[in-house]
Amino acid sequence: MDKQIPGIHHVTAIASDPQKNVDFYTNILGLRLVKLTVNFDDPGTYHLYYGNETGQPGTILTFFPWLGATRGRRGTGQVAVTSFAVPEGALDYWEERLRDHEITIGERQRRFDEEVLTFLDPDWMQLELVAHEAAGQIVPWEGGPVPRDYALRGFHGVTLWASNPEPTAALLTSILGFRPVQETGPRFRFQAAAGEPGAIVDLLHLPDGERGWGGAGTVHHVAWRTANDAQQLAWQQELAKSGLRVTPVMDRQYFRSIYFREPGGVLFEIATDPPGFTRDETPAELGSRLRLPPWLEPRRAEMQAALPDLNLPGNGSHG
Repeated sequence: MDKQIPGIHHVTAIASDPQKNVDFYTNILGLRLVKLTVNFDDPGTYHLYYGNETGQPGTILTFFPWLGATRGRRGTGQVAVTSFAVPEGALDYWEERLRDHEITIGERQRRFDEEVLTFLDPDWMQLELVAHEAAGQIVPWEGGPVPRDYALRGFHGVTLWASNPEPTAALLTSILGFRPVQETGPRFRFQAAAGEPGAIVDLLHLPDGERGWGGAGTVHHVAWRTANDAQQLAWQQELAKSGLRVTPVMDRQYFRSIYFREPGGVLFEIATDPPGFTRDETPAELGSRLRLPPWLEPRRAEMQAALPDLNLPGNGSHG
């Protein structure tokens, strides 16, 4: 069975204020809120999903926004940087836009012949925009405030910080099918075998780096794509045979998931592409109201009373 990983399915992070999170990712970065639900494992908090028009795998950034969450520390054993692809020539627009909104940005730099702009979200989570010719392969969300020619086109990749990158590199190449493509100094780049957008993993070797800890502004996990349930089960079996502790399959409504920790400590997920976010909403309705899985629907009134009100982009308020 061909079970190559095409690339990133989604990245999930932690935030401290759901309204600030919605405002930043929709009004400033121009992503679409494609699903408003709750954390199935802790339904007292929202789970916010952002992406392109339909939340295509490879475009999905999600957040657990625990109101008042303590800020975490970016460090080794984490996905330390999440990178989005933008069209070539778009970084002038983004530098001006982010400055106008008083967003903390870094100096533009070149890395592996790519131009990169680094910035921080409201919780100081580190993000990057990478100008890349392959950005045109992803259709952006055109209903937001960012013109199509500059809009975010899903993920370019993620950067893992590691005190010892070799065991992680071995997992990526010998089990998950990534291939080494470039290196410079302490940075080692790998690409998913299928080579689709969002297929890049950079390992940054920080031998004296401090261990990160979870909290607002840190990534909780990165999920890799798999095409269907059968391939996911094949991954589950292969990972278990390799001595990794992998979870049972979990129903996340819009995809199914298995989880395991790679040797450096980063939580990895393998998520199915189907069924997708239109499972319980039409494309036009995506992100417009709170959606709950069937097992939580009887508690809707209780949950809505406990969750903070949100002003949604173009949809009024939700309480």
